[in-house]
Amino acid sequence: MVGVAARERPTRGLSIADVARFATHVVAAWPLAHLGLDAWRGNLTANPIQAVTFRTGDAALTCLVASLVVTPLAVIAGQAWATPSRRPLGLWAFAYASLHLATFAILDYGLDWLLIWQTVVEKRYVLAGAASFAMMVPLALTSTRGWQARLGRSWRHLHRLTYAAGVAAVVHFAWLVKADVREPVAWAIGLAALLALRLPPVRRTLASLVPRASHRKGPLAPPSSRFRLPRTPSGESA
Repeated sequence: MVGVAARERPTRGLSIADVARFATHVVAAWPLAHLGLDAWRGNLTANPIQAVTFRTGDAALTCLVASLVVTPLAVIAGQAWATPSRRPLGLWAFAYASLHLATFAILDYGLDWLLIWQTVVEKRYVLAGAASFAMMVPLALTSTRGWQARLGRSWRHLHRLTYAAGVAAVVHFAWLVKADVREPVAWAIGLAALLALRLPPVRRTLASLVPRASHRKGPLAPPSSRFRLPRTPSGESA
């Protein structure tokens, strides 16, 4: 009878959110895999330390800003299937930022703390990058549901640091390149647009213009509450 009951128990298939989460990990891991492949083939240019520093920094910034796209996509456009991708993107951003910092401190400066401190004080782009990383540390440590439950409403306030970390990262990039600032300016414009989407009037206006998935009929509509945004103990969407 137990075997029959086990066979008759309905199984949960993959949801769109599950596929999106898996795809997020695959795409976010690609820069690291590509970097490892280039290192194995000896294709890291004449200055491999600089190549690793730049590529891990680019990946960190990309994942960080991409994580900020998820909430507007879910809340304004009604695409709640994207919500589970937010945490993986944030953790990948922190992982790449950690590799970026480790390359700077270990490979480039040989853990010479006096020299590292002098560089942080003298070079403003290093200071901005360090500030961005420092803000990402508590975000990564408190990204679990357990910490979300412990902190309650404070969890949402803490995770607004993501925007400040993004601003500091873009400033770090802009001060680093010095001459051709077109790429960091493009990042700054994108980040400013994401910040504008947090303004209630902007959010309400766009939400009224964009058809929500929950209003559609047929197989494209979310079939269950598993597509809803996770909620904090206070009852508000994260």
